[in-house]
Amino acid sequence: MLDIQKIRADFPILKEQVNGKPLAYFDNAATSQTPQVVIDTIVDYYSRYNANIHRGVHTLSQVATDAYEQARIKLQKHFNAKEPYEMIFTAGTTHAINIVAMGFSTLLKKGDEVLVSALEHHSNIVPWQMLCERTGALLRVIPMNAQGELLMDAYASLLSSKTKLVFVNHISNALGTINPIEEIIEKAHAIGAAVLIDGAQACPHIKPDVQALDADFYVASAHKICGPTGVGILYGKEAWLQQLPPYQGGGEMIETVTFEKTTYAGLPHKFEAGTPNIAGGIATGAAVDYMNSIGLENIAAYEQELLVYGTEKLSEIQGLRIYGTAAKKAAVISFNLEGIHPFDVGSILDKLGVAVRTGHHCTQPIMDFYQIPGTVRASFAFYNTKEEIDVLVAAVKKAQKMLL
Repeated sequence: MLDIQKIRADFPILKEQVNGKPLAYFDNAATSQTPQVVIDTIVDYYSRYNANIHRGVHTLSQVATDAYEQARIKLQKHFNAKEPYEMIFTAGTTHAINIVAMGFSTLLKKGDEVLVSALEHHSNIVPWQMLCERTGALLRVIPMNAQGELLMDAYASLLSSKTKLVFVNHISNALGTINPIEEIIEKAHAIGAAVLIDGAQACPHIKPDVQALDADFYVASAHKICGPTGVGILYGKEAWLQQLPPYQGGGEMIETVTFEKTTYAGLPHKFEAGTPNIAGGIATGAAVDYMNSIGLENIAAYEQELLVYGTEKLSEIQGLRIYGTAAKKAAVISFNLEGIHPFDVGSILDKLGVAVRTGHHCTQPIMDFYQIPGTVRASFAFYNTKEEIDVLVAAVKKAQKMLL
């Protein structure tokens, strides 16, 4: 059992009020809140050992370098990567995806095929469209059903010798669907295709084991797991990372430079040009420590309680429809009130201190599938409570009464 009140005390922002009301924060799928220990880690870096990392001989540089590389090792252990240099620090999930997409520009040719799912965030659609435009490869889509689940028979039929890459999210940010990525990876590998898993929405709820999954690439963002914004994680199998060319040139990613030729540094530095977000990287290590101190299995179990409770309570509201009813889903509820635009609902909820996300959630193809402009999305975290869900439900009822 989690001590929720003790956990909530770790997050200073949860004491805030919005429009004179206690904050009920249900926009966790967009970004999680930050515990004091992570905030303190950032302050400590800038207060005591702010210096650029790698190759510095002075003490502050060595202390900062050690802290940054220790954070990389924490991520290696958290994701169960084989080697620490398989963990690349990026500016976010989107940046991580683009590193891979740009790298595969040198490996694909006209007529090759890449697969994405109908459940993807725009950041796992647009880079692959750009890749196809550069190479002449074809983008094909794994379809979904009305429950928000991928059609696995259709996926199997799409796979062929032409398929070189498969890109699927672990959990849908818009609907909460947990995709069967083990099966997706296994079937892709059977025909020789590589697989990238977008784990941005999964990492707050699931501790991914990249070796057990046999994922070729797995990407995530620190700000979804109680860490800072501006930091992402790209896991890649060493063999694949060695094949891909650098994403950008500059300092840190080089071995030797002359005006005639440059040779590149080894992993992970080949993909980490320039001065990184040092404080953010170190703080990401602190965030992973914090999440593990609570336990991802404990977090997942409690959030499922919140999901069941929230689904039951919201379903009692006449005229409310929930989108995304997959058999396996994370703590996300996307819904609409009949005859009311989701933006209007979200605006009323904000006046009542309830923070939700409205719109298409960077998943416009999903909204087009349901023929709706968007949804109201309430996404739960382990620091939320059933009492806050009651506040949400009461606010939705009030918004419905005001807007109809």
